[in-house]
Order: sequence, then C-alpha cells, then structure tokens
Amino acid sequence: MQGLPIGIDDFAKVREGNYYFVDKTLAIRDFLDNHGEVLLLTRPRRFGKTLFLSMFYYFFAADLEQDYRKLFRGLAIERAGERYMAEQGKRPVLFLSLKDVRHRTWSDMVEKFRFLLSDLYDQYAYLMEVPGFSRAERRYFQRIHDGLASPVEMEEALRRLMDMMKRYHQQPVVLLLDEYDIPVQQAWEHGFYDECMAFMRNFLNPALKTNPSLDFAVVTGVLRIAKESIFSGLNNLEVSSVINGTYADWIGFTPEEVRVLARAQQQDKALPVLRDWYDGYCFGSQEIYNPWSVLCFFKAQGQPQPYWGHTSGNVLLGELLKQTDSVQEDNLLRLIQGECVTAVLTENTIYPEVTDNPDALYTILVLAGYLKIVSRRLVIDTWVYVLAIPNREVRSIYRNEILSRLSPGRTTSYLMTTMESLMAGNGTAFTKGLQDILMKVASVYDTANRESFYHGLLLGMTTLLVPEYEVKSNRESGLGRYDLAIYPTHEGQCGVILEFKAAGSSDELLKKAQEARRQIDEKGYETDFKARGVTKVLKYGIAFYGKRVVLV
Repeated sequence: MQGLPIGIDDFAKVREGNYYFVDKTLAIRDFLDNHGEVLLLTRPRRFGKTLFLSMFYYFFAADLEQDYRKLFRGLAIERAGERYMAEQGKRPVLFLSLKDVRHRTWSDMVEKFRFLLSDLYDQYAYLMEVPGFSRAERRYFQRIHDGLASPVEMEEALRRLMDMMKRYHQQPVVLLLDEYDIPVQQAWEHGFYDECMAFMRNFLNPALKTNPSLDFAVVTGVLRIAKESIFSGLNNLEVSSVINGTYADWIGFTPEEVRVLARAQQQDKALPVLRDWYDGYCFGSQEIYNPWSVLCFFKAQGQPQPYWGHTSGNVLLGELLKQTDSVQEDNLLRLIQGECVTAVLTENTIYPEVTDNPDALYTILVLAGYLKIVSRRLVIDTWVYVLAIPNREVRSIYRNEILSRLSPGRTTSYLMTTMESLMAGNGTAFTKGLQDILMKVASVYDTANRESFYHGLLLGMTTLLVPEYEVKSNRESGLGRYDLAIYPTHEGQCGVILEFKAAGSSDELLKKAQEARRQIDEKGYETDFKARGVTKVLKYGIAFYGKRVVLV
C-alpha cells in the first residue's frame, strides 16, 4: 500500500514520494476549457486547497531549468490529450500562501507579511541580475527583499513583482494566492479587523483589478471575498463556493474516490463508518467527504475520531453559542439531534456581521463546513436554505464546544456521569454533580438572567444524551409548556421532565423546588410521554439561587 500524504501539501513531494494521490488533475482541463481572469475557490479548512494550488503551480510554472512534466505522468490530465499537456510549463507563476499569517496583534501581523514578502522576492532574485529595470525599481525590490519595507511599500509588492516578471518573461503572470482570508479571520478574532482590511484591500486590489501583468489568478479561502470590503469594483471575479456548487468535485473526496481509496488500503468494510463520520457535505449537488479526516481514519487503521475538529479552534461556533436566546437554543438543539434549521444565506457576508446577524453567522458556518445545505427554495425573490449538521464528526465538535463553554474545568466523563445519575433517578448524585458544576460556571456566566441561565446550562449538558435520547425545550404538553423533556429513543428507557425555578433567596430554595415539582403534575406535562408510549417518567423540580441548587 502507498503511504498517505497527511499534512503534505506540496504536489511534487506527494508525487516524488510515491504517496497515494487522489487524482484531481482533470480540474486543470476544466479550467483551461473555461476560465475567467480571477477564480475564487472557497472551501472549508483542511479540505486540500493548498495541495490543489500546488498542483496548478507545477503544471503551469515555467521555472528556470526545471521540468515538472514528469510529475503528471500517468495522471488524468496526461490521458486527456496533448492539447492540454502542451500548456504545461509555459507560464511565469507567482505562488503565495497566507495560511501561516496567524497573529494576535496588528504589529506582529505586519512583521509576518514583511518576512513573507522577503522570502517571496528571494525566489525571484534572478530579476535583479538582468538589465532593463530602473534604479528605482531595483531599490524597491531590494527593500522588500531585505525586509526593510514599510506597510505602504508592502501594499504594492504583488503588483510590482508581477510587472517585473512580465517584462522579463515577455508574457503575463499567473497568480496563485492561497488562504487569502486567514489574516482577515485572525484580525476579526483578535480585534484589529479595520487595520487588516485596509491593508488587504490595498495589497490585493492592484494585483487582481485591471492589472495588465495578470494572465489569470486562482485564489482560495474559506469565505467569499466581499466586494464592498476588499475588491470594490472587481468585475472579473468568478466564485466557486460551497453554496453555488461550481467545480464541486475539485476539492474534497467524492464517494467513488473514497471507495477506491478504501480498496487500496484494504479497508472496504470501513465504508459505512466513513460515511457516518465524514460524509454528508454537499457542494451544489455533489456529495463530498472530508479528505483530511478520511486520510487520518485510514492512517489510524479504521479508528473514527473527530480528526478535523482537532486541527484548529472553533471560534465561529463560539459566536453561535453566544447568541443563546430561546430561538437559537432551540435551533442548536435541533441541529445536534439531526434536525434542520432555516436561514437566508448571503455569500457577501463579512465577519463583523456575525455578532448581530444570525443569517450572516449561518452563512459563514456553511462556508466553513459546520453546516450543510439540505435543500433550498425561492420565496418571492429570496433563496431560503434548509441547513443541517453534515455528519457525526461535526456533531461531536458542536457537542464538545457547547460543553467546554458551559462547564469549564470539568471533563466530559464527569459531565456524563452526572447526566447518567439524572437518567437513573439518582437525584442525590445528580444534585451533587450539578452543584459542583455551578461552582465553576456561575462565576463565569451572568446569572442575572435567572431561569434562562440555568435553563441554558442544563440544555447544554443534555447534548451528551443525543442521539440515545431526544431532547425538547420549552414545548407544549398537557396544559402548559415544560422547561426540558428528555424522550427515550429505545424501548425500555425512561423519560425525564425537568422544571426550573429561580429562588429569591437561599431560604426559598426548597419551596421553589417543590413548587416546580407540583407544576409538572398539575400541568400534565407527562401527557406527551404517554402519547409516545413511554410508561416510566422521572420528574424533577429544580430550584436555583446563585451557585446553590435544590432538587425534588
């Protein structure tokens, strides 16, 4: 069996190292047949964008004294015919990746750009050895090369280098720009968004907008470029996104590619597990597997884990969890239980809109791979999308993020033990566990919202029970609306009803807990359980005051 190229994003290393390669070279044929001037490919992180661009680089690049044709020997693009292979190695190519521009301050990010551009210019130092460039151009080149340039000088670095390359090679330049939006996301996360956006606008606009030195450009990222924010007036942009579904099979593994890979790894029987954990993405009408997790799964000899979730922080999910009004709580619960939510997606979303616009947040979650599009319909003149969590791996990421925020300082196993006590009717053990969690949580979260705070805490903890149980929040049953209900999904399990009260003082705790317990019977909250054929139901009245809790 060939080795698996986990973490290797250089096409030449994959081919020369005889690693297993899922052949995506027909994308080159498709691109040559019908490409515009600037193509933006937006896909989730760790889906193979850098390796894909590297493949483009080795196909098109006319590097000095280098022959990359052998890298494509036996691949689909070679079999497509000499008409396409005649394009190999014929263009000057500039390849820049911003995937490592991850910094917590603007000053550090500027320094990273300075080092990055210095290394980039060093790759083209041969330009300084030929006549034809002015003294001013040489001085500018030297300042960028030596890492002495100011931010204003760096803003012109791409355009000027492309201009010099065009004049040297006597033909326009191919620009390959990888993970363009990593700096933007980092800036949004750490509070210097405006400064970063101003720089990125001036850095990218001259290179991509009406640039006579540009042959064509392929740009990758997670988010679509918002024209009003970065590329004002950029009319030569074609977008291939998760939402519009063009070039859907270029990045990520198709079901057939996964079947062939499983056969090569002698793990055909693992396909159902792979489908459950890592399938479910839908780019347009194309079913797609997460390539990073599939490779890690085979590397681990068929051991399923949330490999993708381990690769970086999940800040976007954190923003979703901050928007915990009753509607969002219900949406979160439905998503984790495999149900759907509805939203209007707008691809020109920008990060600042995330905090106060749920539709903007859902758009970013779709583009980032945390949600998939199940269906869409046109309502008047607006597309409305039905969304769901793609697979088991992503669902586990949601659960872990919820629990880590609701229960800091406690492990999942401790929380699971606490919830098992609840389901077993061991009120004493459950109360002790819940009390211990409150001692950690109540100092972090604002308990001024009283019942809503405690409701949100318990709602988050119940995600541990999915999919073995179905959890409902604030639903009608009998003569009223219960706070939380846990329905069994298998015969013989018992159900649970939880009713919460916030006490005005510690002396009121027992009285309020008794009042909550009586309300369950008086309002007939058990009615819905009986309708489902659930004969055994545990009923809990719970009262809270600050960090204290009493259960009846």
